[in-house]
Amino acid sequence: MERVSTSPDEYLASLPEEFRGDMTALDERIAAALPGHRRCLWEGVFWGGSSQSIIGYGDYSYVRSDKKPVEWFIVGLARQKNYYSVYVNAADGRRYLTEAYTGRLGKVKVGKSNVTFRRLADVELEVLIELVERAGALMSTGGSG
Repeated sequence: MERVSTSPDEYLASLPEEFRGDMTALDERIAAALPGHRRCLWEGVFWGGSSQSIIGYGDYSYVRSDKKPVEWFIVGLARQKNYYSVYVNAADGRRYLTEAYTGRLGKVKVGKSNVTFRRLADVELEVLIELVERAGALMSTGGSG
C-alpha cells in the first residue's frame, strides 16, 4: 500500500451512488474527529492480498520486525465489496484500541485493528467516532500502532 495522488474527494466521487452517501458521511465525521491530521488516499495490495483503496487519516511511522521502516495511517476508511471497514492502528498499552470498544459499536465485526459493518445504520456512529478520537489522541502522544 502507498499514498497516491488521487484525492479522497475524487475517490468518493468515483464510488457507486449506492455507497457514496454513507462513505461521504463517514469520511466527514472521521476527518472532523481528527483535526490537524492529514487525509489522503492509499492504494495497493492490502493484508490478505486484496487490492484496496483506503482513505487514511493521520500519519505515523514504525519499524517492522525485519527492521524496515513503514509509513502508515492512524485511521483508515474503506468500502469493500460487501461491507465498510474502519481501520484503527492504535493500541492502549498492550491491547488494540478496537478491542476496548467491542460490544459498544453495534451490529459490527471487530478485529484486532478494524471494525466492519454492512450498513451505516448497523454501527453506533457516536461510539465509533469516540474510538477514532481516542486513536488520534493516543497516536499524537506517542502511542503504538
